[in-house]
Amino acid sequence: MTIAELAEELGITTRTVEKNIKKLKSDGQLKRIGPAKGGHWDVLDNGFE
Repeated sequence: MTIAELAEELGITTRTVEKNIKKLKSDGQLKRIGPAKGGHWDVLDNGFE
């Protein structure tokens, strides 16, 4: 799902989605698995795998 699709689904702006993603990454709740193209994001429970 793209940022634009996520924003539309949630009824918020793309900028808000970007801010939330940045916060999740800095809090250790979101981790990138694999390369930029072909990889995916992993949502971590309480910051732990």
